[in-house]
Amino acid sequence: MSLSSQKSITISRKSVQEEDGVVVLPVGKYRELLLKTIPTYYLEGRGARNLDALVREGLRECNTRKTRRIASLAELD
Repeated sequence: MSLSSQKSITISRKSVQEEDGVVVLPVGKYRELLLKTIPTYYLEGRGARNLDALVREGLRECNTRKTRRIASLAELD
């Protein structure tokens, strides 16, 4: 592609500041990054409530110092 046929892009300083910066990548690199991303899953219903309760209980035990540090799972026996 010759330089004369390329279009210029104007990005306002305000929009860059509002978005906390801008990243410019080649399309191939962008597609590669998309393939490497980890999908996000959202639980609903009983599974989500059970997991929330388990996390709350774990955080409560951690805050009340009912937990201990271990180097490996073998120390649990």
